[in-house]
Amino acid sequence: MASLQYIGHSAFYIQTENYGILIDPFISGNPKAVFDINKNKITDIFVTHAHSDHLGDAIPLSKALNAPVCAIFELANYCAQKGAYAQGINMGGKIKFPWGSAKFLPAFHSSATPEGTYAGMPASILFEINGVKIYHAGDTCLNSEMKTIGEIYKPDIALLPIGSTFTMDMDDAVIATQWLGVKQVIPMHYNTFDLIIADADSFKNKIEALGVKCTVLKPGEGINL
Repeated sequence: MASLQYIGHSAFYIQTENYGILIDPFISGNPKAVFDINKNKITDIFVTHAHSDHLGDAIPLSKALNAPVCAIFELANYCAQKGAYAQGINMGGKIKFPWGSAKFLPAFHSSATPEGTYAGMPASILFEINGVKIYHAGDTCLNSEMKTIGEIYKPDIALLPIGSTFTMDMDDAVIATQWLGVKQVIPMHYNTFDLIIADADSFKNKIEALGVKCTVLKPGEGINL
């Protein structure tokens, strides 16, 4: 049995058997985040891009737990320089793990370290765990790559940003849902800051009008996979 927990913003935790997977772990710097680092096993960390609200606690957690940070090559190198255990990857790359696999795919955004240096391309990530494909879109605008992802990789669940300003808004996320062809959508990257306020219930209504399940999670809540 595997589960997916929403931590807040774009951060998620996937637990399966003896493994714990953190995605974009913006935790200690986010007062709205709900996650107890000391009570959850963390074996793998994934980061879509280097902005501080996504890189978050990845480096100190990796150093403390010896958990690898998997990220685009330049960002992985940055994490390694800071003392983290890092695994570099690039667009189209797929890595197999005891719990399944992770494939890095395009996202249209920007990516720079807290010091302002280039950190490679931003990414989305397709996880496959127990036969379930979970697509974390990262920070992105609506883009036609999502049509390809839907056609070729056929994700089951999409984690989509809806907050606008720095990512696509909910109307574009509705189109992304159609292009991806998923069975379920979970909104993310909204309401953390004033600039990304969005009405998740309105988004839910738009998604369910398509006949697709939309699950709005509060930080700390989750679903079984």
